[in-house]
Amino acid sequence: MISCIYDLVPLGHALYYLSMAKVYDEWINKITHLREEMREYEEMVSRLKRETTEEDQILGELQYIRNRINASSRILTDPEKTAFFFVVVPEEMIIIDTLKAAELFSRFDVPIAGYVVNRVVPEELASQDIPVYLRRRIAMQQEHMETIRNRLGKQVLAYVPELERDVTGLAMIERLAGIMYG
Repeated sequence: MISCIYDLVPLGHALYYLSMAKVYDEWINKITHLREEMREYEEMVSRLKRETTEEDQILGELQYIRNRINASSRILTDPEKTAFFFVVVPEEMIIIDTLKAAELFSRFDVPIAGYVVNRVVPEELASQDIPVYLRRRIAMQQEHMETIRNRLGKQVLAYVPELERDVTGLAMIERLAGIMYG
């Protein structure tokens, strides 16, 4: 089994691709239908002239593209083959955007396998001597963590603490895997 990970902006590239696949499919279906009608007229004229018609290369190409788009769409919407995970940060706008993205994904029948809550500032820091802005950030995050628990519940698969740097490179990916999976 081949596993691929695509790190996409929820309301960006992923939804663009999914929505464009549907638009392309509808467009190609219309063009293919028109081309098939034209083909019927061409065959009728050929019979009247007693000529043979050649294979319609344009129609063949359109059908090839439609089949590729449909195959791709079937893979993306098959929960046995594809799993989408949203990464959400405990901040109001990110939660709102993630919930909107999840709703849009459901409109395209894309299976959402769960959510990962990222950049959670450890609550135990609040009992230490920390700057006021950090204390306020922890309080704000606690409020939004409650929203996440209420709205996403058991769909949350992991809570990842705020790390000292972005997760890039194999060492940080291994560290993140250790945090998420033990």
